[in-house]
Formats: sequence, C-alpha cells, structure tokens
Amino acid sequence: MKKEQIKGLEKLPKILYELRMQYGWTQSEVADKLFIKYQSYQAYELGVSVPSLKNFIALAELYDVSLDYLIGKKDI
Repeated sequence: MKKEQIKGLEKLPKILYELRMQYGWTQSEVADKLFIKYQSYQAYELGVSVPSLKNFIALAELYDVSLDYLIGKKDI
C-alpha cells in the first residue's frame, strides 16, 4: 500500500518500533520471525506500507498484543 492509503494507521510504525525495542530485537530478527524480507518489515516501521492481514496477526502473536493495540486503538 502507498502511504496515502494508510489513513487510520498512523500510529503503527511507532508502535512496531516501540514493541521491537522492548524485546531488544533488530528489524532483521523480526523479519526472520515473520518469514518476510527485512525490507518489508522496515517499510512497516517507516510507514510506507502496512502488513497483510496474515502478518498483522503474526505481529500481534509475536508481541502478545491485540490487533487493536497494534493499530493504536487500545492499550495492551
């Protein structure tokens, strides 16, 4: 998705970055855990693309948070 198509998900890059920092993982480590390319995960944190539904679910499971939390709608 292009950046202009990400309305409503403005908080996602910051949330992903903060969660990754809490776990002490690099972007490459998270990408490996999701079985995606490093550049794909990097684009999520930069806000230039959003994860597929499959990857949203995988991220929520990886970080043990809800999907609502990932999109900034709810606290953990």
